[in-house]
Amino acid sequence: MSTGAMGASAVIASDREATAAAPPPAAVASRCFKIVLIKPSHYDADGYVIQWWRSTIPSNSLASVYGLLRECAEARTLGDDVEIDIEAMDECNTVVDVRKIVRDIRQAGGGFVGLVGVQSNQYPRALDLARIFRQQDIPVVIGGFHVSGVISMLPKLTPELQDALDLGVVLYAGEAEGRMSDFLRDMASGQAKGIYNYLKDQPGMEAATFPILPREVVTRVAGHYASFDAGRGCPFQCSFCTIINVQGRKSRYRTADDVEGIVRANAKQNITRFFITDDNYARNKNWEPILDRLIHLREQEGFKIRLLLQVDTLCHRIPGFIEKAARAGCTAVFIGLENINPQSLAGAKKRQNKIWEYQEMFHAWRKAKVMTFAGYILGFPTDTPESIARDIEIIKKELPVDILEFFYLTPLPGSEDHKVLHLKGVPVDPDLNKYDLEHACTAHPIMSKETWEEVYRSAWTRYYSDEHVETIMRRAAATGLNKTKVMDGITLFSGASRIEGVHPLQFGFVRRKIRTQRRYGMTIVNPLIFYPWRAYDFTRTAVRWVRLVRKYRKILKKVYSDPDAVKYTDHALDPPAGHNAPMSDFVKTYADKIPNTHGAPVREAALN
Repeated sequence: MSTGAMGASAVIASDREATAAAPPPAAVASRCFKIVLIKPSHYDADGYVIQWWRSTIPSNSLASVYGLLRECAEARTLGDDVEIDIEAMDECNTVVDVRKIVRDIRQAGGGFVGLVGVQSNQYPRALDLARIFRQQDIPVVIGGFHVSGVISMLPKLTPELQDALDLGVVLYAGEAEGRMSDFLRDMASGQAKGIYNYLKDQPGMEAATFPILPREVVTRVAGHYASFDAGRGCPFQCSFCTIINVQGRKSRYRTADDVEGIVRANAKQNITRFFITDDNYARNKNWEPILDRLIHLREQEGFKIRLLLQVDTLCHRIPGFIEKAARAGCTAVFIGLENINPQSLAGAKKRQNKIWEYQEMFHAWRKAKVMTFAGYILGFPTDTPESIARDIEIIKKELPVDILEFFYLTPLPGSEDHKVLHLKGVPVDPDLNKYDLEHACTAHPIMSKETWEEVYRSAWTRYYSDEHVETIMRRAAATGLNKTKVMDGITLFSGASRIEGVHPLQFGFVRRKIRTQRRYGMTIVNPLIFYPWRAYDFTRTAVRWVRLVRKYRKILKKVYSDPDAVKYTDHALDPPAGHNAPMSDFVKTYADKIPNTHGAPVREAALN
């Protein structure tokens, strides 16, 4: 890009940024319309809301809806005499004060509660909140992946959606860009429809409203990470995925100008760390101009940008992608590894994953000094306890992945897997609260539920054995990764499930349990019983964390004190041997199962 073009784009971004960050124009408002946006959490096994002093994952849905409503407020959508007051909160890091919200809306003279970005596991909590607000005659809207996924895939409403309609709750399916003004007028006039369905009319992303949240909301996330989507939709057909049926298979993208505008608007609040929420940023057609723009902001203007990206396993085949991602500030990537069994990947229509490419991909990220997180799914139809244990050992030996996280194969509402089971009448767990990828929600063809659950628990202890934790740290030391950062990641991912009883992606710092915020229908425990129990529960948990941290710091100290740490090597750190020389243990196990459609040269090399 020329200097002139860069200057022009900066002017454009500056104008957009000023619009995004400016307060509503001065006008005398005689009325107020209060909107409270809540990203709900979900319940733990005891029925208490899972929330923390600081959460770890920002909510892009909350930022998107807040940005759209703020745009309406600035445009005086409800009239020059109406001030639109918007409040946003993520229940994962904020206690929802229902009484205060009801009082604020009544004092304003009107408004509503929007439960946004509601996933299937969060729907029971969303419905409980909706029930309380509706009892106080406060209008409520529920939107997000559960509502959109169910409506997109099933022929009729499911009972839990009908329950919401019976309460007088408005359901919103699809995206709100270009529609928020009309929807807001409907809500303000009391003329809202029961269901808004825009799933077949997906808006473009060019010049779309900036997703943004006030600083006081962002800083409740550890590390002060904001989020934005640089694109939506995915062309792949993974049967366990909901994104392709909610956001569509036609990919839509923001421009580099818009991404720069988002970054500048956040930077005015001293927020420069971002989670780009694209399911697969490597397939964003604007990836290069966006990264070039971010590189310019970092290297020429001194923006302290840090990025978390989600990418696929073939991103290293895109010339310059990894190198530019690192220069743009990417310090960690989430990679959908999913499995190393070719039959499992093919059965889930995850055909884009080429397992023989994994080692080369991880090496490319490590060379760029970027920390890797990989997701691994347990419970494909051919999985057994023995095959899963064997595959984890292969990964430990052959792949230089830093953090590995495990999930149950879950038929999420909105996915093809769920639709097939639903239409066939196959039993699935009726409790949506369990659809968080850390519970077994349907029967496995080989393993009993008890066996499957034990496999999930043992997967964490197997990968994060003390021996392998030291190996991960020695690989980090030898290849120049930030050892403290890697150890912090290991500590969090190793301990979250075993100590807090939640998946690491549900984790936060300092767990809260509010006595009166318990799942609908469950008994509110007497204070004389609850608080002594909570004190014991908190102390026991804290002691376990202290023990884990001390143990891992010992390992870290051992690696730091080794004068030959930089010389460490093992099979996973060996230079990739190339496309026609697959990983040894993988070949021994799966060579005869690699379909010809996945690459005949590799299969032939393996068998020879």
